[in-house]
Amino acid sequence: MEFKLNNGVIIPEIGFGTWMIDDKEVKDIVKNAIDLGYNLIDTAEAYGNEKGVGAAIRDSGYPRNYIFVTTKLDGNVKNIKDAKKCFQDSYKKLDIGAIDLMLIHSPQPWGEWKDKNKRYFKENLEIWGMLEEEYLYGRVRAIGVSNFMIDDLENILNNCNVKPMVNQILAHIGNMPFDLINYCKKNGIIVEAYSPFGHGPILNNKEIIKMADWYGVKPTNICIKYLMQHGLIPLPKATSNEHIKDNLNLDFTISDDDMKKLDNIKDNDYKEYSKFPVFSNKE
Repeated sequence: MEFKLNNGVIIPEIGFGTWMIDDKEVKDIVKNAIDLGYNLIDTAEAYGNEKGVGAAIRDSGYPRNYIFVTTKLDGNVKNIKDAKKCFQDSYKKLDIGAIDLMLIHSPQPWGEWKDKNKRYFKENLEIWGMLEEEYLYGRVRAIGVSNFMIDDLENILNNCNVKPMVNQILAHIGNMPFDLINYCKKNGIIVEAYSPFGHGPILNNKEIIKMADWYGVKPTNICIKYLMQHGLIPLPKATSNEHIKDNLNLDFTISDDDMKKLDNIKDNDYKEYSKFPVFSNKE
């Protein structure tokens, strides 16, 4: 299955995440992921591994149009001059021609995450205008955002020439922002879900383990399939070939009753990862 973005560009239904994979290691890992069946690769300037990801794409042996590559502008950058430089840097580091999807990584600098008094609406509009230009020039095939809340999206939608095509957000069993997801769907914005395993603790949930046993799969497969059945594009990350391959074991369907059970799970304890802004539960 594939999704069609609101500009007609086709995006795969599942992607491969590369956060916290070192640039020296990411080339071989991404090449293996492509060989095992992934053709959507997600990176970001902040990950520090765009160069290695680009090398993997170029050396994969697959046609360029087979692989869909996403990267993101540094979320800390909120002025047009630096945003343009960020785009240029990502374009050069990847070295794959047109970037398939470029996102604004965050509506606020990470140090001001969810600060209600510092919203950067004007700055995000200016940066969005820059992405619109790059899109019209053909250096990026689709543009979107990441971690944007409803009012952040409204700011763009009410003032843009080109609508966002994607919003990449934190979403997994136990932490599903359905109001935001439904708003995106209503406005023709595809939702990608990063950290589909909630960085691990959710995989110890007894309900998920029991359900995985029933379907004859692993808890990770339940987490991924759950997001897919809600119409989201999950971006699982793995480094070993075994886990990369296992995450594609998705030839099953979660029943409606079981989906409701999973909807009712509330679990967003990220343990040591709570130090990162997106996992901080800050309101």
